[in-house]
Amino acid sequence: MQLAIKETLHFIGSSGWVHQGSGHSTSRDRHSLAHIRPIGMENNHYHRTVNSSVRGPHEQYFENLSRRKVVMEKHANQRKLRVCVATCNRADYSKLAPIMFGIKAEPEHFELSVVVIGSHLIDDYGNTYRMIEQDDFDIQARLHTIVRGEDEAAMVESVGLALVKLPDVLNRLKPDIIVVHGDRFDALALATTAALMNIRILHIEGGEVSGTIDDSIRHSITKLSHYHACCTRSAEQHLIAMCEDHDRILLAGCPSYDKLLNVKNKDYMSVIKMWIGDVKPGDYIVALQHPVTTDIKHSVKMFEFTLDALISFNKRTLVLFPNIDAGSKEMVRVMRKKGVEHHPNFRAVKHVPFEQFIQLVAHAGCMIGNSSCGVREAGAFGTPVINLGTRQTGRETGENVLHVRDADTENKIIHALQLQFGKRYPCSKIYGDGSSVPRIVKFLKSISLSEPLQKKFCFPPVKESISQDIDHILETLSALAVDLGGTNLRIAIVSMKGEIIKKYVQPNPKTYEDRIELIIKMCVEAASEAITLNCRILGVGISTGGRVNPHEGVVLHSTKLIQEWSSVDLRTPLSDTLHLPVWVDNDGNCAALAERKFGQGKGVADFVSIITGTGIGGGVIHHNELVHGSSYCAGELGHIMVSIDGPECMCGSHGCIEAYASGISLQREAKKLHDEDSLILEGMSLKNDESVTAIHLIQAAKLGNNKASNILKTAGTALGIGIVNILHTINPSLIILSGVLANQYINVVKEVIRQRGLPSVQNVEVVVSNLSDPALLGAASMVLDYTTRRTY
Repeated sequence: MQLAIKETLHFIGSSGWVHQGSGHSTSRDRHSLAHIRPIGMENNHYHRTVNSSVRGPHEQYFENLSRRKVVMEKHANQRKLRVCVATCNRADYSKLAPIMFGIKAEPEHFELSVVVIGSHLIDDYGNTYRMIEQDDFDIQARLHTIVRGEDEAAMVESVGLALVKLPDVLNRLKPDIIVVHGDRFDALALATTAALMNIRILHIEGGEVSGTIDDSIRHSITKLSHYHACCTRSAEQHLIAMCEDHDRILLAGCPSYDKLLNVKNKDYMSVIKMWIGDVKPGDYIVALQHPVTTDIKHSVKMFEFTLDALISFNKRTLVLFPNIDAGSKEMVRVMRKKGVEHHPNFRAVKHVPFEQFIQLVAHAGCMIGNSSCGVREAGAFGTPVINLGTRQTGRETGENVLHVRDADTENKIIHALQLQFGKRYPCSKIYGDGSSVPRIVKFLKSISLSEPLQKKFCFPPVKESISQDIDHILETLSALAVDLGGTNLRIAIVSMKGEIIKKYVQPNPKTYEDRIELIIKMCVEAASEAITLNCRILGVGISTGGRVNPHEGVVLHSTKLIQEWSSVDLRTPLSDTLHLPVWVDNDGNCAALAERKFGQGKGVADFVSIITGTGIGGGVIHHNELVHGSSYCAGELGHIMVSIDGPECMCGSHGCIEAYASGISLQREAKKLHDEDSLILEGMSLKNDESVTAIHLIQAAKLGNNKASNILKTAGTALGIGIVNILHTINPSLIILSGVLANQYINVVKEVIRQRGLPSVQNVEVVVSNLSDPALLGAASMVLDYTTRRTY
């Protein structure tokens, strides 16, 4: 096995599969992947180059590894690698089939054999081994391994029966490596047999957490396996924490995503009509709920509440039968007791072909239950999901998932349906980017049979994971940050540490249409270039002037500096184009978020950030959280009134801080002085065609212009009085001044606080921000804060 072979991903979302039979056969989530075409190896993810500005200190280390790789590839694998893929049920076949096509597409490198066990061979589940034959795969062995009964004892007996039958098959096939998927009890039997027979094992989708007995089975398979292809960075970290060898972990993504992400634009109306009837897209529910084998009685009762809630909610609903796990018979009895199979609003089915099932999920008004499909696949389409109970506790999810941990009443579930039904969320790809199979196939090619078969474990202390892609290229977790200013539109790729890797600047167009078009164009170009810079974009954060509803991603009202910018939905067009989650907030709030994550406010629970620039803005952090207010106008600190009869502000009022201390107000005063020939002093110059700005006022004050100095002092005093009001109102422990005028005002502000503040606030610390670009960094922090804590 080549050293350090791990491919990092540009993920965003979730995926979709699942459906079960009545109480027979084995499979937690059942669907078919009937016609995936072979996936070639030309994917350009493997041939990225590293920009010298983002290469880490490990450059020489990776070059040495690459030289070792070339030498090993010359001597290892002189013959075809014999790969055995073992599939237990329709659900795991949806993940394994793309890999099988990828292996079959390279007969010069691989010799593929297929073993079918479990519920594939049970009549009640449609003898789904026929799907494998329809996909033109030769099946070398069919083993009946399911002991009927659908209780705990039957599951144990099924594992035992598989352990008895598998050795003869593997002795005959003599594979070099066996590919095993997931966390089913059948898969545990496969992994146990292969490990005891000294056959290498590649485990697909290890390292995940779901909160049931599946966790124990999944992690047991991990300990038996020699190689690992996982779906998410968290799963990778879990594998490392379990002492698995870093060099044998591939961060590949979910194989079914290679088909999943291309399915939504296909014809779906006929699929909806076939399975649910004459119903509009988005006006039906998909329900899929399985027993929790560690608490069967409670899970059956919860299923009863779910059906009662769905009946009361009165929407067309596709109900899939639960899987074969212990407790499924009792759940089927509940379905029949409630008359689900004959109810006019319900369609109860045992399974749906995979491609059709994900179309149904993609266009559903809501998905409800406890299937992994809801927390993984549905997010790829932005489908609202209600996750019931504890079966998926610990799974990474997108913002489309509403968790109802204690689903112990019908009313709770109805309330969740009322909250979720009909919503649409940003698409996310937490579990894959559509390029999993090429990574896995290349990973298989890199396996050297000359390596020792005995596993080695990397026991603690575990060093921090440095994820690498298949060609040893270090990838940087990043956000795409957008700053919509009155003059310029700026976009930047920002790393997790707050480093601006690359910045793009264009003049901000004056019309809505031109502005949206330019934002999308620049974001697409930046996201594309991020690949060559070896940056994984986690999402998009947008900082803009005006009042913003961050929950909907809508600019409600804009400042006069940005024209045609009210009631604007920024989230939807960007999310639909980039297939990335998108966050939007006011520029003052973004500056506060930047200080909290990267600047002077890091580790401070209560502080206020004030931007001094063209206008005056700010943000309030209270108990470590950003304050938006009931109508999203908290933090409009520039419009605190400090004088009843002061100068007119751009908001239409008089005496606001912004009317005194903003760059626009200083420019207005500078023009007055210039018109009176009282601005320019010796040492200053102003060309005939040059506009007078606040900079000229500051320059004049520094050269001894008393009138200019008095204007700046008045401005600083107005700002200081406003800050005193803030201190008396919310009592923060820190004030952070940022922007081009911060250094001009800080001493005057401190003096005003000492003179006019109550004794309890006179010693509050006032500092100047050390961040070079708080708006962009704040926009990035919305993405980085959310995506790095998305485990529920």
